[in-house]
Amino acid sequence: MTATSEQYDSIISICRQLYNNKMKDYGSAWRILRLPSLTDQIFIKAQRIRSLQENEVRKIDEDATGEFIGIINYSVMALIQLDLGIATQPDLNVEQATQMYDQKISLTKKLMEDKNHDYGEAWREMRVSSLTDLILQKLLRVKQIEDNKGKTLVSEGIDANYQDMINYAVFALILMDFHK
Repeated sequence: MTATSEQYDSIISICRQLYNNKMKDYGSAWRILRLPSLTDQIFIKAQRIRSLQENEVRKIDEDATGEFIGIINYSVMALIQLDLGIATQPDLNVEQATQMYDQKISLTKKLMEDKNHDYGEAWREMRVSSLTDLILQKLLRVKQIEDNKGKTLVSEGIDANYQDMINYAVFALILMDFHK
């Protein structure tokens, strides 16, 4: 599992750098987004990945890498929004936003390590397309929970679903050898 931890950190480092650069360009304008808006942004990225995986012809010469990174970063933003609530104006500076990013990733990585221990890194035998489908499934669950105004009877909350999406996207990037 040491390799997984190192690969995970390598991918997150790239995602974090992009997050920081966008914070420097745009500030924390994303803080005004309601959770359903963030969920929809992640959904668009996951749908694009699925289209790239299924369609033989591409009109834009890009692979799924950027979309998986987007899923990771938008999911972190959603986790931050869950904690802070929605702002009416950008209210985080780069340092504050990065600190919160690191906190959310730390918790999410710990969850990954615990699940990896229990599941024996079964994800390494999966196809990237299956990880995409799992992300889409999690998104549909989140949308349903949002439609239910956050109420669930027996299911995990929205935060666990966002964390799973982050971890599935990292796994996909590892399987795609992006970390190299």
